[in-house]
Formats: sequence, C-alpha cells, structure tokens
Amino acid sequence: MGFDTNVKAVNSGACTDEHGFAMPVGGVLKRVFDIAFSSFALISLSPLMIVICFLLKIVGRGPVFFVHQRIGHGEKPFGCIKFRTMVVDADKRLQDLIANDPEARAEFLRDRKLRNDPRIVPVIGTFLRSTSLDELPQFFNVLLGDMSVVGPRPVTRDEFEDYGSVKPRYASVRPGITGLWQVSGRNNMSFDERVSIDRTYIDTWSFPQDLKIILKTLKVVTKREGAY
Repeated sequence: MGFDTNVKAVNSGACTDEHGFAMPVGGVLKRVFDIAFSSFALISLSPLMIVICFLLKIVGRGPVFFVHQRIGHGEKPFGCIKFRTMVVDADKRLQDLIANDPEARAEFLRDRKLRNDPRIVPVIGTFLRSTSLDELPQFFNVLLGDMSVVGPRPVTRDEFEDYGSVKPRYASVRPGITGLWQVSGRNNMSFDERVSIDRTYIDTWSFPQDLKIILKTLKVVTKREGAY
C-alpha cells in the first residue's frame, strides 16, 4: 500500500511498534491529535458548513443532518452524524429498487452501495458525497470520542456481523472519518476488500501512517477518486 508497516499485531488484537511502545501510548497521542485536528477543522470550516446547511434546506425537504447508528469501539453503537444527502423516503426507494431490479439487488448485496442510487438528493447530494463534504459533521463525533480522524470505515450492525473473524480487531479501535480504505479505492472496491483493508490498517497502525493517510485523503477528495 505504500505505507509504513512498523507495527505488528499481538494475540489480544492490541499493537506494539518496533520500539516496544504499547498501543495505550500511541492511543493517547492519537486522541490528543484527534481533538486538536477536529477542533481546528470545525472552526475553519464552519462558514462552509453553514452554506451547506442553507443549500440543503433550499433543495430538499427534511432535516439538514442525518444520524445513523454505527458500531464503535468495544462494539458500542453510536450516532454517526452526516449532512443528509438522501431523500426522506430513501429506505422505501431502496426496497422498491432491489425488489424490481435484479442487477441493482446483486450490486447492493455485493458492495452495500449503488453506483446509480435513486436515494440521493439531486445535485447537492451527489456533490456532497463525491467530495466527501457530507462527512464534515463527523468531526463532532471525533470530539465526542465516538470516532477518530483516521480509522477503519464506520459500519452498521449488519455490516459488522459480516466482518467475521475481523470483528474483535474492528471493535478494538475507533472508526475514522477517513482511513486506509478511503485512499485505496473508496467505492471502487467490494465489501470483502474493504474488510481486508480495515484489517490491514488495524494490524499495521502507526501515527506517521495516520498523517500520510490524511495527506492522501486531501488528494483523493480533491480528485474525487472512487466516490459516488
């Protein structure tokens, strides 16, 4: 993947680096960085977030924010906050589509996503998702301790159950706003590939790697690589 892999997994799922520092030490550094980075991001991006709220109110009905249950550290569920990019009757539209379109059903079962998703709010929803701006409110999740700036992809309970033997590893860390999965293809990879990417990130964690992922995320988001 082009990242430093100077961290090894031990039987408990915790990690130590090549110098023998246990994850609690790295965990403190990671948490301090999360709080500082998220605070700066929310302050500096607040004008943009206000504009997005205004546009969503104009274009679509319903609330500006969407809160969905995801699985966090210790398998504890939390409300993951995003700008709402889907229509209000999104669930009904999805069920109607997969009930009547075999190809769409196969795509959704394989990837847990749809390339041509009828649930997305026209124009503004598509733009927010392709630029990942819909995820800006997740910096509040980071401040609350639910998430990290960098980590494995936030997953639903159903998705978590499909992680199989990787479940204990996943539950040992906080999910991230960005991660190795986002800079390795994002929506261009299958669900199984995303699980493998999450496992790789957890097993090879290091703070320098997190910094590299953040820098690569800026490039990926700017070019809108693998987003839909």
